[in-house]
Amino acid sequence: MSDPRRGQARRRVRQRPDPLTRTRICANPFRRPEMVEVTVPVGALSMYDPIHLGTDENGMPVAVTLAYRNLLAGGEPGAGKSSVLNLIVGHGALCPDCRLWLLDGKRVELGLWREIAEVFVGSDIEDAITKLRELQAEMDIRYAMLEAAQRRKITRDDPLDVILTVIDELAYFTVTIGTEAQQQEFRTLVRDLVARGRAAGIIVVAATQRPSADIIPTSLRDLFGFRMAFRCTTDSSSDIILAQGWAAQGYSAKSINPEAFGQAWLLAEGGLPRRMRCAFLTDTHIRALVGHAKHVRRYFPDYGSEGQDDGTAGVLHRV
Repeated sequence: MSDPRRGQARRRVRQRPDPLTRTRICANPFRRPEMVEVTVPVGALSMYDPIHLGTDENGMPVAVTLAYRNLLAGGEPGAGKSSVLNLIVGHGALCPDCRLWLLDGKRVELGLWREIAEVFVGSDIEDAITKLRELQAEMDIRYAMLEAAQRRKITRDDPLDVILTVIDELAYFTVTIGTEAQQQEFRTLVRDLVARGRAAGIIVVAATQRPSADIIPTSLRDLFGFRMAFRCTTDSSSDIILAQGWAAQGYSAKSINPEAFGQAWLLAEGGLPRRMRCAFLTDTHIRALVGHAKHVRRYFPDYGSEGQDDGTAGVLHRV
């Protein structure tokens, strides 16, 4: 005989108004034959969820959780760094609890995401420094709030969005453009955000095609919880990204086949490097994701920069 409560549960499912969730009826394995409702997100993600990056050499999926972490990617030009950046930004775009701050010296690597980015900075180092100062001020405000609440970090239950800051690329802003004073201030601001931003919900993802000691000093590299070494021309360049000594143990990005686009060594703090290959998003994929992200975020009242002249979408005043 059918359980009358099953039909009642189904009626509740049909009456749910939220277009971003789907509710399935699943059997409770601990209290049979009762039924429980399981809400599954459809289209909307969270920055506290794992981010899919690709597969490892054993064919297993590779995902990282960037909440309370930062990520550094480096390798020679054309090695696939843009792939991992687009995957991370694409995940953030589908997260209503994430604000995108994109710094792109070439203006085209991350340019397709510009429509849904809260802040987009191109080749102007003064503009980049200004935005990083604003982000630093935002971080200080959040820490003041945490101190007042006697807490150490924000969580996904707090009404504060994660700010995903993506920099492509470090060398452009630190040695190529601007005065020496501007370059030094940019480095100082990035280091502060990487060092202190995690608990305040500020995530930094940085990439460079010049993995050298002047671009990625040890004091900065060691602050990144995740490091990805794409194809490098020397063992020393690989070690500059991962850490000194890994190449001698057989974990060298120099050994990656030059034709293996998107292949990299991924190192999580406290672990061993893992050889993997990144998934790839075409321009068509990105445009589709941007359109879907707009649809997803329209259901959340704080989304968008309408009415904001400076493009920052009022991050500071909301805090």
